[in-house]
Formats: sequence, structure tokens, C-alpha cells
Amino acid sequence: MTDLLSDMLARREPGFSLERDFYTDPEIYAQDLEQIFYRDWLYAIPACQLTKTGAYARIQVGAYNVIVVRGADGEIRAFHNSCRHRGSVLCKARDGQVAKLVCPYHQWTYDLDGRLIWARDMGAEFDPAKYNLRPVHLRNLCGLIYICLADEAPDFEAFAELARPYLEVHDLQRAKVAYSSSIVEKGNWKLVWENNRECYHCGGTHPALCRSFPLDPEVAGVSADGSISPRLQAHFDRCAAAGAPAQFQLAGFAGQYRLARMPLQETAVSYTMDGKAAVRRPLGRVALPDAGSLLKFHYPSTWNHFLPDISLTFRVTPIGPQETEVTTTWLVDKDAVEGVDYDLKRLTEVWIATNDEDREIVEGNQQGINSPAYLPGPYSPEQESGVEQFIDWYVRTMQSRLAPRAVAAE
Repeated sequence: MTDLLSDMLARREPGFSLERDFYTDPEIYAQDLEQIFYRDWLYAIPACQLTKTGAYARIQVGAYNVIVVRGADGEIRAFHNSCRHRGSVLCKARDGQVAKLVCPYHQWTYDLDGRLIWARDMGAEFDPAKYNLRPVHLRNLCGLIYICLADEAPDFEAFAELARPYLEVHDLQRAKVAYSSSIVEKGNWKLVWENNRECYHCGGTHPALCRSFPLDPEVAGVSADGSISPRLQAHFDRCAAAGAPAQFQLAGFAGQYRLARMPLQETAVSYTMDGKAAVRRPLGRVALPDAGSLLKFHYPSTWNHFLPDISLTFRVTPIGPQETEVTTTWLVDKDAVEGVDYDLKRLTEVWIATNDEDREIVEGNQQGINSPAYLPGPYSPEQESGVEQFIDWYVRTMQSRLAPRAVAAE
């Protein structure tokens, strides 16, 4: 399969969508997990989701089951959700709060830092220090928790150093989760990303979002020559002068991550039906109410919108060759009071509608690709440069990771 996949990647025609098997084949899906999701840094949760000692969230990525938990010392850590005795899962719920991590099978008990502290009837020679929970790499970037499943994690600091100045002004350490939703889109994870990386479809599909999000392709896309229009540059400069870094940045291998503070529609300041602020008490220190949205993506697992009043995080998790979970979290200032400072329906209605509309688009796209009659089609150079950029990242990443294996097989 490796040789066949390498050949398919090599013959991919620039400017066109991928061949059918990339979106349908279980073996290619397995390679996507192995080469990308099991090796890269993945966004997990906002740190403010775990407010109390023992609060945990369970994350499933392919075959891996991970617990992210806040310890008694306030640190957030991640562990494989597998008892070191005979492998039973420790936490079955999607999230919760525990005093200790106790295996339901034989009650082996672990402290919140992963240390095995009790194991009954294991004999005098048993050394509990050899059977602590297996840790998962974790980084807390300005209140955003990332994990990496690889034995040796790739560098995170280059991304963190670039992103930190953009994120710090949003004060996510002051955030709380106002609402979270998870939906399953019956489409390959790459189709979810392709749909996200363009607004070619927005005018005909997203009436609520288009009240605030601009249809200008420069906002969603990537200029082929790296140029930025004078109008957009003026917006970047104005935000930066007010203390909110905004300049477009596309970095990492093949453009794995991007940051840019983009303007909304002319009179809009947030993602609401009337374009006005969603929350009376702002989250963060962005001095300009019309600074727009800091659009951040980090392949393969997250895109985000950080605004002066709220922040939204999106997590992309593949479930199968044609199933993807998208989790959206709305963050507000921890002192904002529902019913006083914000109305929950008004806060969430634009993106709840938009997510469901995107689900329908992705599922229709997948159904069409499933037909043997499907052939790769051309991207619009004016509207779909962001899609081309994502596919280029995917192809180059897979080629770079399959190449060492191919060489070793020779």
C-alpha cells in the first residue's frame, strides 16, 4: 500500500482535488492516522474546560484513548486511558471529575499525576513505580491544550513563539466554557478541512454567517504570491498599533499553521445575527471592538476564531474513512453571567447553524465522491487558494513521511 500511495501522491495534479481513494479507502485513512494524527500536535481542549482538581476530558484519536486531567498542583497532564495492570480503560465518560484515577476492573489506583499509588495483592517484589500511567505529550499554549501521541514529539516551540503574541491579548486564562457542541459529519476529514478553507460556498449556504463574515476571498484564502491588499494591510497595521498583532503569518512545514486578524463585514463586530457584540463583558484586551477575528488554523486538528468579545475553538477528529467529529467550544469571560451579560441562544445560533450547514455540504460532497464516476476537479484560483494550500500541505506531509519507509524497503 505504501508504494501505491506514494505513486498516487506523486501523480496528483496541482490545482485539482484528490483522487477518489483519498476520500474513501480504509487503507489510506489508516495511513492518514499513522502518518499525521499519530505524529503531529493535536488541539485537545481549552484549558478552562478543566477548572477544578480532578476534572478530566477523554479524547479518542483513532485507536488511541487519552485522558486530559487537572492535577492537585493545578497542572494539566495527559495519559493513555489504559490501566497498567491488564489494560482496562480508567475513565469511560466523555468528561467528569474524580479524586483519583481508579481502574474499575481491579481498582488499581493512580494519583492525578499518573503515579500508581495502590495495587492490591501484587506481592512483596512488586514495584509500583514501574507501573505509572503512560504519559502523553502535552503543551498549554495561552490556554489552549495540545497533545501529541508520538513517542518523540515534533517541535512545538516554533509554532508557540509565533502564536503567543497573537493569543496573549485574548486572556484565555480568564475564559470559561459557555457552550460546547459536537457533531459527526459523514465525510472524510480532508473534506471537512477543504470546506473550511474556502468561502466560495458561503453566499449560497451560510445566510447567518454572512451577516458578519466577509465574502472577500482574501480573508479565507492564500495569495499565490504572498501579496496583501492595501486595504487588508491597513487593517493589520491598525490592529497592531492598538496592541493586537494581526499580520498574516503562514508558517510551519508546507504551511501547517496560519494566524491573521481579519476584518468582519463593515458594521459587524462579532458572529451574531445583528453583527453586534455577543457578550457585554469582553474576553481579553483587544482595544478595537472592530478588530475582527483572529483566524488561526493548525493542521490537522483545529481552526479557531478569536474576537474582542468571545473566542471559538474547533477540533477536527477523524472517526472513520467517511466520518469526522467536529467539536465547537464558545468561550466567554469567566465573570460574564448568562442572562445578564449574554444570551446563550444569541451567542451560539450563528455557528450552530453554520456547522449544520457545513455538515450537509460535506456529506453531499462525500456522497458524490463515492460514485465511481467522480474525477478530480479544478480549484478556483480566485476563491479556493486556501483549499489548494491545505491539499498541498497534506500531499507534501504524506510524501515526506512515507519516503523514509520507502527508502528503507529498497
